[in-house]
Amino acid sequence: MSGVLLYKSELCGLIHFLVADQTVIAPVPLTHGQFKFAAVTTLEEIALDAIPTLLPPKKYFLPPQESLLQYDTTQGEKMQAEVAIEETVLFGLHTCDLAGIQCLDMVFADRPKDLHYMIRKQHFTLIGLECNDYCDSSANCAMLFNHLPKGGYDLFLTDLGDYYFVDINTHKGDLLVEKSGLFVPVTPAAQDNLQKLRQIKTKRFKSEIPIRYQDIKPLFEASFESNVWTDIGAKCLACGNCTNACPTCYCFDIVDEPEFDLTRGKRLRIWDSCQHENFARIAGGENFRKERGDRQRHRYNRKFHYPMERYKQIFCTGCGRCSRTCMARIDLKETFNALIEECR
Repeated sequence: MSGVLLYKSELCGLIHFLVADQTVIAPVPLTHGQFKFAAVTTLEEIALDAIPTLLPPKKYFLPPQESLLQYDTTQGEKMQAEVAIEETVLFGLHTCDLAGIQCLDMVFADRPKDLHYMIRKQHFTLIGLECNDYCDSSANCAMLFNHLPKGGYDLFLTDLGDYYFVDINTHKGDLLVEKSGLFVPVTPAAQDNLQKLRQIKTKRFKSEIPIRYQDIKPLFEASFESNVWTDIGAKCLACGNCTNACPTCYCFDIVDEPEFDLTRGKRLRIWDSCQHENFARIAGGENFRKERGDRQRHRYNRKFHYPMERYKQIFCTGCGRCSRTCMARIDLKETFNALIEECR
């Protein structure tokens, strides 16, 4: 694909163009320096300098609660699958957000394919916004090379002062640029400025944890019996905040809700968490991850070990959400450093 420029004076016009015929979702400010993704209608509502939102954009592709099917025997109907869809633009996605969506794409396109996710995903336009500096001290994106764009978007905006360099990554993005009429061709000076910014970022973003990418999986293989998990388990409240906030956690439960007369009902998919005590409880009451330390170990392995075996991809994006949202102050970087120290 190709690139174009969008002058900042035209950004307001771009938002107006987008909201004209579809829902636009973007980061908006909350209290205490927090942000969330929410529907917007004007540029003034958008927090362009937002740190990662409390909940990641996965809530739009995999809603916390969604109806998968319904039935009504009084009408002679068998079970009917349903997917709630709406043409939507997700604007202002950080590179860590985009990395999380790419991980979910791998999972739900894997066999057996999740058609609800895949159908819904087709109705989204993804517009990324590059972070030119760290959002805060919780991030560990450079360790995972997620501080730079690696695809997964339709358009990607990089702030270069008076204008944005806009990378066009898909045909959908190309059509958006063409129809809006707000973009201008790239100049050699803009290309030079983009390269200069990326060079600055290689110095500004350094691996936040003293470990090489290729050594992460072996670290978790070697630390399965580590005392670190016991220490973390003693602190953990088993609230599930970390998994709710994680952009790549996708565990869910299925619940059937029939009416009292059993003639009508629906089947729901609801977020679940491996940190809840009953998550690993099976028939007969046996629980093979009863201890909180075991569940924390499982969560870390689900980010840094197991996906490498199946997808050749680490499922942590470096967004820092788990560290920010943990009520027990369990910090991912501190956990890593403790494991590294113990395994020396």
